[in-house]
Amino acid sequence: MKVLVINAGSSSLKYQLIEMSDESVVAKGNCERIGVDGKIGHKTFDGRVVEKNCDFPTHKEAFMEVVNVLTSGEGKVIDDVKEISAIGHRVLHGAELYKVSSLIDDKLIDDVLSLSELGPLHNPPQAVAMRACREVFGKDVPMVAVFDTSFHQTMPEKAYIFGIPYEYYEKYHIRRYGFHGTSHRYVSGRYTELTGKAPRLITCHLGNGSSISAIVDGKVQDTSMGFTPLDGFIMGTRCGGIDPSVVTFIANKEGLTPDQMSDLMNKKSGFLGISGVSSDCRDLNTAADAGNKRARLALDMVIYQIKKFVGGYAAAMGGVDAIVFTGGIGENDKDLRKAVLDGMEYMGVKVDDARNDTRKEARISADDSKVDVWVIPTNEELLIARDTVEIAKLK
Repeated sequence: MKVLVINAGSSSLKYQLIEMSDESVVAKGNCERIGVDGKIGHKTFDGRVVEKNCDFPTHKEAFMEVVNVLTSGEGKVIDDVKEISAIGHRVLHGAELYKVSSLIDDKLIDDVLSLSELGPLHNPPQAVAMRACREVFGKDVPMVAVFDTSFHQTMPEKAYIFGIPYEYYEKYHIRRYGFHGTSHRYVSGRYTELTGKAPRLITCHLGNGSSISAIVDGKVQDTSMGFTPLDGFIMGTRCGGIDPSVVTFIANKEGLTPDQMSDLMNKKSGFLGISGVSSDCRDLNTAADAGNKRARLALDMVIYQIKKFVGGYAAAMGGVDAIVFTGGIGENDKDLRKAVLDGMEYMGVKVDDARNDTRKEARISADDSKVDVWVIPTNEELLIARDTVEIAKLK
């Protein structure tokens, strides 16, 4: 049984074809520059690579090319598109309408589009991609939407309601939603697979966009991202949580519109805004090592802010049994992991430096550490594929 997993953006279409019998990736690729000109990069399980320029005026043509490279030419991995049993789509925002992964129909696509105000960069192209996918593959192929927000729907009201007049929650559903839910769900589930435990867990998804979640017995109690993915701590280009009055102060001083302020906080802040060097943590490390004080400041800030979230969530849960690092930074930056965990001995955290020197799935805590600490590479595509099989009732 094969499942095609889709992650669509406004001008891109990432895909993986997964063989569910052994959960192996048969092929993966990315259609880029949709609506501009077009390019596809395609790689098979045995190392064959196809790269070519294409004409992608819309997502429909991109899906047609995905079918083409999967079934013919140098990148062929299946004989017929009918070998694809189902298709899973990553969707950013399901708000309070979709608390679990769901079968895609016309209503769901309309609902995803109706939530565009909550996910303006993601929901519109994802709705367009779902429609285009149905056109190319046909409505008989079951398709499932897996929402980034769903896993966080177990948060209690005290964690997701903001301290603004309650009427705005009732009228506009303004609340903490949380994101990266597919990743947090995967790594927390993987931790349970590895250890047989589902304890008080803090999962740290650290990348260009980052979030931290507090999870008890597989259910999210709190998470750092909020109404949008801007909340939490500083990221590549996002400011994270700040005093709201800073927003109105800068807007008034600089004569900026709400949209311009949103652009400043989402695209010009974080690592980039503090360092003036880059939004990439690797570049900051290089610059900091060369003596760049602002690059070092950005790194010190993110480490300090992560510590506060981990400590705060441990307090909220009445303790912590395990901490998991994932995401591009969480999986690959051993120095940042070490710096985050330094000083947490009072919580029972003790890191083994030799074990921490890894980029693979591994326990990095010392044998006498009271808190388990792991690196677990995330695999959102596999979780989406598993959900697709379950929801489409293909087992």
